[in-house]
Amino acid sequence: MSRLMHVRTGPHAPPVAADELTVTSADGARLHVEVHGPADGPAVVLAHGWTCSIAFWAAQVRALATDHRVIVYDQRGHGRSPASAQLPYTTDMLADDLEAVLTATLAPGQEAVLVGHSMGAMTLMAAAGRAKLTEHAAAVLLCSTGSSRLVDESTVVPLLRASGLRTRLTRAILGSRAPLGPVTPVARRILKYGTMGPGSSPDKVEACARIVHACPRGVRYGWSQVLEHLQVDQGVRDLAMPVAVLGGTADRLTPVVHARRIASELPNCVGLTELPGLGHMTPIEAPDAVTARIRELSDAYIKVKGADAA
Repeated sequence: MSRLMHVRTGPHAPPVAADELTVTSADGARLHVEVHGPADGPAVVLAHGWTCSIAFWAAQVRALATDHRVIVYDQRGHGRSPASAQLPYTTDMLADDLEAVLTATLAPGQEAVLVGHSMGAMTLMAAAGRAKLTEHAAAVLLCSTGSSRLVDESTVVPLLRASGLRTRLTRAILGSRAPLGPVTPVARRILKYGTMGPGSSPDKVEACARIVHACPRGVRYGWSQVLEHLQVDQGVRDLAMPVAVLGGTADRLTPVVHARRIASELPNCVGLTELPGLGHMTPIEAPDAVTARIRELSDAYIKVKGADAA
């Protein structure tokens, strides 16, 4: 289990859950799940990305839980979800885990807005067409993500145009087995350059660094291999429900070209939001913008009990 080095106070600290549960996935993997907000509120499910955890969604959970039922979980090996003994990791595992969470937390036929960031959004694409996603997804928000060619199109290596050399260097960086170590000034500068916009405030950089550095290196490496060979383009085309896409124009990990491509291939895209000057960590870098988009989708596509009778 990872070291929980998260920020514990202030706006980036994860709130206390109304309920916590352990969900068992198809292969026996155990997932830590938290539920926030009123039981009768419109449901929102949040799936975090590579090397992150529930804490990544702290701002969205705090804002939405005032009137929504917010379900958030740690991807396997991240946060408080133990690493699976079954390797290698696969996109099918991501989809299986999401289905298990939906089954455990939503009533049959209950709809929710499903939100994924980075690998969390890839989770939604990997699960596209599956029965549980079709049953429960009223709408989807894909944040800062891609569906294929992640290493080829990443720009984390500076000063090099697309080339075989850049691809090899990017693969070596993202797939490194080296420990990240403590959160130091140098570590913060590196993380900010690679994952955040140049204007990101020190407190947001600190929050992201603590979350990312808490991910065990074996888990980080295992999932990096999935991302290197990611191919869920068909999943984009299989997302038949209303889907919104959001990305930062200064994203080096999944440059905005990915967001534009996904938006163009979705059968029911309901908007592409490009956030100028922001990097990959959009839910932390622009919490209000991400939360507002989730609320818009909830208001537009989730039927509230009693609304038809009003």
